[in-house]
Amino acid sequence: MKRPLVTLSVVSALVVAGALFAISEFDLSALPEPSKMETYLATGMRRLLVRWDSRGAIPLAPSNRTASIEEGEKVFGTDCAACHGLDGNKATDAGRWMYPRAADLTSRQVQEYSDRELFWIVKNWIRFSGMPAFGQVETDEHIWHLVQYVRTLPALLSN
Repeated sequence: MKRPLVTLSVVSALVVAGALFAISEFDLSALPEPSKMETYLATGMRRLLVRWDSRGAIPLAPSNRTASIEEGEKVFGTDCAACHGLDGNKATDAGRWMYPRAADLTSRQVQEYSDRELFWIVKNWIRFSGMPAFGQVETDEHIWHLVQYVRTLPALLSN
């Protein structure tokens, strides 16, 4: 009977110690870069929640990919370049000084999202981030154009 109680006590102590360590590493200011622990936890949680929430009903992407990419470039210039930069790779001053920072859209981390996940992110985004939810200002078709254009950014950067 004592063994489970001791195990529970040890696990509880480790959880409390881990929580205290995480809190001690947390800085509310957006000026310094976040700690590795904060970045790891925030990124992991964001990925999990995006994957979970993007499982719902998402409309089909436009069938004419070439035309969609062309339209996406226009929408990107209007809606996205102000923070992510014209190439999606170098954040502007506005994008660099928000937290979380405006993502490098050419990065492996962004490009690893599925098309459905990218659609969900652009349409809804996540609370307490600098990026707005474009679902209130853009049509689903325009959001798909953006997703398809974002997929081309790594190739455009290498040219």
